[in-house]
Amino acid sequence: MENQMHHLNENMSQNNLPIRILRMTELTVMLGISRSSIYEKLNPRSKYYDENFPKPIKLGASSVGWHYASVEKWLTSRMV
Repeated sequence: MENQMHHLNENMSQNNLPIRILRMTELTVMLGISRSSIYEKLNPRSKYYDENFPKPIKLGASSVGWHYASVEKWLTSRMV
């Protein structure tokens, strides 16, 4: 966790842009898919697995989020 925070702070200072983290509710709205569909895309054993889907980052003991920029990049790659 400490290493992730250092990496996030390093990125912020390089770009001078705040890092936006999406929680599950925001992610489902942004993508227009359900929570279970998101977890299917993350599960290597699922037929819906997408190796390019952004990986969640651990925010706390039981909370995760996704980097907005990673999700946006994934969405853009799907529009080709």
